[in-house]
Amino acid sequence: MALSGLGYNTWRNESTESNKNIREAGFFMMQELTELQEVVLYARFENDDERGNIKSGWSHVLAVKDISYAMPEPVQQDAIALSIVWQQHAQGIVSNQDESYRQIDKAIDQIKKQIVTAINELE
Repeated sequence: MALSGLGYNTWRNESTESNKNIREAGFFMMQELTELQEVVLYARFENDDERGNIKSGWSHVLAVKDISYAMPEPVQQDAIALSIVWQQHAQGIVSNQDESYRQIDKAIDQIKKQIVTAINELE
């Protein structure tokens, strides 16, 4: 009985720690994605070279990609997809290309949905 109780407690502690790490990573990613979205909006609609600087957007994209490795696989895949979309379309935002804006916005929304799903599926 004592061994099974010890085994359960060990499993529960590891599970709790894993869930905590996923939650914290998810919230951090959501914050970075919100800041990235702000950069996109300032670049696209305000032509603000300071707050809409796509180079500063890279720091958010890379932070999201790096922390995604603490998340489940679908979030990791969407983070990689976001970095690819950003690489392909970030310059298009500055030159007011609607398709570039839509692609980046879509990638940001997709990863946000995956983060919410991952957090909601925790035990």
